[in-house]
Amino acid sequence: MSIKLGDTAPNFQAETTAGDLDFYNYLGNSWGILFSHPADYTPVCTTELGYTSKLKSEFEARDTKVIALSVDGVEDHQNWIKDINETQNTEVQFPIIADRYRRVSELYDFIHPNASATATVRSLLIIDPAKKVRLIITYPASTGRNFNEIIRVLDSLQLTDSHKVVTPVNWKNGEDVIIPPSLSTEDAREIFPKGVTEIKPYLRYTPQPNT
Repeated sequence: MSIKLGDTAPNFQAETTAGDLDFYNYLGNSWGILFSHPADYTPVCTTELGYTSKLKSEFEARDTKVIALSVDGVEDHQNWIKDINETQNTEVQFPIIADRYRRVSELYDFIHPNASATATVRSLLIIDPAKKVRLIITYPASTGRNFNEIIRVLDSLQLTDSHKVVTPVNWKNGEDVIIPPSLSTEDAREIFPKGVTEIKPYLRYTPQPNT
C-alpha cells in the first residue's frame, strides 16, 4: 500500500531492540516518528541514529516517541547500537524494529524497487496522536537527514493544531506566524491580542501565540 498525508498510520506488531512491540501501544497518545534505514552498519545511518539519540530531551519536551526500522535482526541491531554509542558519543534508547521479513517495510511502502529490491529507502513519517500521518520525507541514500528540520516541522504541526495559524518559509519556534485567509482580520484582532500586521489582505502576521 502507499501511505499518503492524512492517512491513518497502520498498526503492526514487531520484534525490536526493546522486545516485542505493538506500534499503537508504543505510541499511546503521543506524537510519533517512524524512520527507516537500508541496513545496519551503514555510515550515514550511524550518524543519524546517534544524532536522534542526542535529541531525546527535545522529543520528550514535545511528547514525541521515536522508533527506527531496519531489515536486519535484533542481534545485529544491538551490536550496531554499540558502534553508534561509541562513535557518536551517545546512548541509543529508542527501539529499532527488526524487520527481517519486510512486513512493516511493505506495509509502509518503505521499499522502492527502483532504488533497491530488498532494502528500505530512508523514509521518515511524523504521526499525530490520532494516528494520522502528518509528514512524509524520503531521502536519497547519500544524504543524511536533517533532524533539526524534523523538530522544526514538529513544532509547526503542534502549534498549528493548537492555534489558528500557519507558519511561513524558514519559520523557527518563537518567530512570527501567519494568519490563514479563512480568518477575517477583524476576528484575527480579537483572537490574537499581541497584534496583527497586514502586508496584504491575504498576508497577515502575528507574534507566535504560545510564547
